[in-house]
Amino acid sequence: MRILCLLIFLLCRLNPSRAQEEEKIRDLIENQAENVTDEDDLSELTERLAFFRKHPINLNQTTAEVLKSLIFLSPLQIGNFFNYLANGNRLLDVLELQAIPGFDTITISKLLPFVTISAPKIYEHIKLRQLHTAAEHDLMLRYSTLLQQQKGFKDLPGSRYLGTPEKILLRYRYIFPGFASAALIMEKDAGEPFFNKKTGMDHLSAHLALYNLGRIRKLVVGDYSLQFGQGLTLWSGFAFGKGPDITSVATKDAGLKPYTSSNEASFFRGVASTIDLGKNINFSPFISYRELDASLKAMPDSSYTLSNIGISGLHRTATELKNQKRLSQLVYGAALQYITDNLNIGLVSYQSAYQHLFVTGSQLYNKYSFTGKSLSNAGLHYNYTYNSIYFYGELGKSLKSGWAILNAAMATLSPKTSAVLLYRNYDKDYHNFFSRAVGEATETNNEQGLYMGLNYMPVKNLICSVYGDYFKFPWLKYRVDAASSGYELLAQLVYTKGKILKATLRFKREQKQQNPDADNSYKQLVNVLKQSYRLEWNWKINQKINFHQRTEITQYQKDINKIETGYLIYKDVDYSPMSSPISANLRLAYFNTPSYNSRIYAYEDDVLYGAGSGVYSGKGIRSYLNIKYHLMKKMDIWGRYALSLYRQTTTIGSGLDEIEGNCKTEVKFQVRYQF
Repeated sequence: MRILCLLIFLLCRLNPSRAQEEEKIRDLIENQAENVTDEDDLSELTERLAFFRKHPINLNQTTAEVLKSLIFLSPLQIGNFFNYLANGNRLLDVLELQAIPGFDTITISKLLPFVTISAPKIYEHIKLRQLHTAAEHDLMLRYSTLLQQQKGFKDLPGSRYLGTPEKILLRYRYIFPGFASAALIMEKDAGEPFFNKKTGMDHLSAHLALYNLGRIRKLVVGDYSLQFGQGLTLWSGFAFGKGPDITSVATKDAGLKPYTSSNEASFFRGVASTIDLGKNINFSPFISYRELDASLKAMPDSSYTLSNIGISGLHRTATELKNQKRLSQLVYGAALQYITDNLNIGLVSYQSAYQHLFVTGSQLYNKYSFTGKSLSNAGLHYNYTYNSIYFYGELGKSLKSGWAILNAAMATLSPKTSAVLLYRNYDKDYHNFFSRAVGEATETNNEQGLYMGLNYMPVKNLICSVYGDYFKFPWLKYRVDAASSGYELLAQLVYTKGKILKATLRFKREQKQQNPDADNSYKQLVNVLKQSYRLEWNWKINQKINFHQRTEITQYQKDINKIETGYLIYKDVDYSPMSSPISANLRLAYFNTPSYNSRIYAYEDDVLYGAGSGVYSGKGIRSYLNIKYHLMKKMDIWGRYALSLYRQTTTIGSGLDEIEGNCKTEVKFQVRYQF
């Protein structure tokens, strides 16, 4: 308690502020928390908004591709925007967006920091000296560690961590808007050696990208990501799924993008380009060669087989280091797209080839899993805006095996009402290593579903969102030894009063089927129910003080067993005078969940580009303090202290991550220099 009192004392002495772009993604991250894996790097969302805050989008001279980068704009709103401009309208003031269907006052307030109607500076003739003086350079160093020693760092017999407990990230970025970008990223995770024989520093990533070179719209050498259609055929990197904002089920594909994340799995490495063939036709060829982590099994004929690919990016133990870069992957193909402001039709085709043979396990649910060394995929995607209706979908095919299809429509039914209807059908033998389409399962196969959602604004300051999703799995799954089905329901009310108050009330219910517990003689599938209730509010008392508070109750029940009930209560406090170089924010949280099944997710503020979703499980209290100090014009320093105290426990974590005692403390420091 003395530590918590100290944190409160510090907060009252300092001047906290939360980066505006991070506020915009708080809801998005929390809405997607249950769908996010440990390997997902969400910093891309914050970086994207930070860039547009510094380089606002000229609404009179933009494209659909650029507007898709604003994560709070729906594809229907983007289509309506270009329909408005197509009628000969030209914006003289950003507030004229209110005349466009779907652009309510809440959406416009989110847009204001990131858009303009003035013409950007254009470099017609770039001189060599300008490549340095007119460009932006961003150098960042991040360090974090746990103060308690984990079991893996102790000198014990058997498996142990071979590196140091620090996590270190070094990143340099170069941006010349509209012409070039480059990045170099070096990272080591906790437990990894600082350098190893295979890679030097554990993870290295780099790219050089050039833009608008005549017919070549983009050219990327190094690491890049590809995002086309609805994610059925080709998608790398983070993708949104179902959330209270019903428009999140329509992906906003970005095509070819340079890769700037520290995620070690979800990218391509090689050369890719987008070429303007004229008449609104773009051609995007690509080739990638990488060495992936994999666990291999030696066969009698001296060959190797594998059943899965490692995606954690962790190389801490002797086994993890042995499996590092043991599988070569070659991917090559192209995308051909016809793109206008309200129509996009695209064809994607590519092949992925692997050094060793995929084999399946003996379990029956693996019967239709991929086997072999190479896989060919092709897909056709479309989206079209007609009046106030946005039609979109994709058809994917893994050659010599199954199909996947997704079709949907999003419509503005009235100035106060919008709706989404989505149908999906993924065959049990649809195989794809680069698919992130909407669905319940982690892989895009063996699923059928019908989703319906509605947004309704009965009065100016109140938004009601509701959706229902029914899904079924025609074939077996892990821990599900028969065909199964389930549903998900969500209802939410959000009340806002300008920038002063925002209150949210939410109910969510999800039911699936699963095998009974091992000690249960009942052989049929049983229902697994999860539901939650949330009440939160954000209250800005004045220009200096802001409160954010949440109370959430979650329930879990398997079959007729006793219902588990967990709850989380937290309060965030911000105090932010405009003139101070020092800023900070504090959280105090109490949580009580009987088991991991009733865990609760909640967004946590962090150092810049470090924001993410925390998991609250067990019984205890958690607090963190983030401090930012603007040291000089071009340099900022961040610090973070996070403390978790658990009750009725003598150890925290499991395996090599286990900590003796009931306290877990993390410290983090970050320095950023812009020049």
